[in-house]
Amino acid sequence: MRRIASRIPIALTGLRAALGPVVVVMALVWPNRAAFAVCLTLAFLSDYFDGVIARRLGIATAPLRRLDSIADTVFYVAALFAAWYLHWAILRPYLPALLVLAALELARYVYDFRKFGREASYHMWSSKLWGITLVVAFYAMLVFGRAGWPVALAIYAGIVADLEGLAISTVLPEWKTDVPTLFHALALRGSA
Repeated sequence: MRRIASRIPIALTGLRAALGPVVVVMALVWPNRAAFAVCLTLAFLSDYFDGVIARRLGIATAPLRRLDSIADTVFYVAALFAAWYLHWAILRPYLPALLVLAALELARYVYDFRKFGREASYHMWSSKLWGITLVVAFYAMLVFGRAGWPVALAIYAGIVADLEGLAISTVLPEWKTDVPTLFHALALRGSA
């Protein structure tokens, strides 16, 4: 029974990654608001429960945490494509801030790969907040066809999370997973 249960976190992470291409195809072929709502809800619930279950079972390993981060990226890039494809007009005013966010994301990946040889997987509290704001923003766009404060909040929450992630990567002497804040990174560096 425990062996079957231990597969649940990876299945939930895989579900979220698999929903990314589904969202893209829906945007191109069948843009249905209710279907987008289902995909966003499933992605959010899978993101929450994969970690909860893995920690409860004691199997929250570094590779599983990295896979979780990759699944998040796949899903949210797909959701961004869908929002851009379907609602370019409502996203256009946010283009400068989106470009800053994209540049920070790219800078983080490049910096982390150069320093650690792999992407960071900190699961910071600011990233968790960003994840919540992303779900709300994509609901606003893909389900209700609106932008407004949810989109602005998600973009700026992402910028803050990326700046904190860059700072953590700068502070840490070696790759670590599950570093909730910059303060935790400073404490880890001080104890090293």
